[in-house]
Amino acid sequence: MPELPEVEITRRGIAPAIKGIAVKKVVIRQRRLRWPISAGLARELPGETVDSVDRRAKYLLLGTTAGTLITHLGMSGSLRALSNPGPAQKHDHVDIVFANGTCLRFTDPRRFGSMLWTRRDPLRHRLLARLGPEPLHPEFDGEYLYKSARGRRGAIKLHIMNAATVVGVGNIYASEALYAAGINPRRAAGRISLPRMQLLSDTIKLVLENAIKVGGTTLRDFTGGDGQPGYFQLELNAYDRDGQPCPGCGSAIRRIVIGQRSTFYCPHCQT
Repeated sequence: MPELPEVEITRRGIAPAIKGIAVKKVVIRQRRLRWPISAGLARELPGETVDSVDRRAKYLLLGTTAGTLITHLGMSGSLRALSNPGPAQKHDHVDIVFANGTCLRFTDPRRFGSMLWTRRDPLRHRLLARLGPEPLHPEFDGEYLYKSARGRRGAIKLHIMNAATVVGVGNIYASEALYAAGINPRRAAGRISLPRMQLLSDTIKLVLENAIKVGGTTLRDFTGGDGQPGYFQLELNAYDRDGQPCPGCGSAIRRIVIGQRSTFYCPHCQT
């Protein structure tokens, strides 16, 4: 599933091609995604200029004067800005065609993604209103993470993956951040000290920034807005390395399951 780095990379890839450009038409081939595509999209978006291309958590927000298109890539979706789109293929469900000829094409083989049109403040939309802070913003720091965990007996990995705590720290990046911070993913969130929480908030930022820098993680079929794969998988220290030597101490990386998700850690380095 595309996580925060992959969505941010998509945003950066499509923004230069569509920001400030008017929409000519919207072609919808398949309305049945995770939720049906908003009925007003094809009627209200044409003629509007895209004023902003933003991201909130794992949602892309294309803002116009008339409203905002909220897009989620789901499990296998992609959103690409194409200058020469060619014929649509089986899983190319939506084309947004711009006045300059650019085609913003939404592709989603599993159809777990979504495209929702709203005329209201998008940050008050039911999908966005209760989300926690952005991990790369100054408001997310060790003190915030420490306070949010007080009294929590659940595993720290589940705490940082909870979108109400902080958005966008998916399974891969949670494992990598906890490895870099030297924290056992099973440790109770409420039993971690303020200094260790500060280190963890710092490593979350570092891991996400590094992933964005190298184009995200392509484990299956992710490509960015320019169609290029990511390369962060080449820098993974713990995730998906069950049985392989820890880069720090040489001990075997272990795989366990926390919250029904595969979790990878070093039993020697992470306490």
